[in-house]
Amino acid sequence: QVQLAEFGGGLVQAGDSLTLSCVVSGGPFGRYTMGWFRQAPGKEHEFVGGISWSGEVAYYLDSVKGRFTISRDNAKSTVYLQMNTLKPEDTAVYSCAISIASHPGVMATMTPDDGPWGRGTQVTVSS
Repeated sequence: QVQLAEFGGGLVQAGDSLTLSCVVSGGPFGRYTMGWFRQAPGKEHEFVGGISWSGEVAYYLDSVKGRFTISRDNAKSTVYLQMNTLKPEDTAVYSCAISIASHPGVMATMTPDDGPWGRGTQVTVSS
């Protein structure tokens, strides 16, 4: 059974940086396309971006392009979300997900029912 665990959230000020990590166990991490999602109170579940199994292809939500970078370390079964120039509107619970799709953009169609999901990690950006 595949399990995901997110780490690295916290309370930061606008303009700060934060790096989240997601560790995957119980499955062949190197074969998964990985994605990051977020959900703010009262808002829809939102696809932030994803990365192909090789790390060669990345896809980002328009509002985070140029600020967020997704990377992965297949040897550590870990995917990262580097977030720079954080804004209050980035405040949300961030979660990671797996996919067998070859292109990370396909993960934009995933819904909360398309698990498994980890518990998520809270990111709060103060103004």
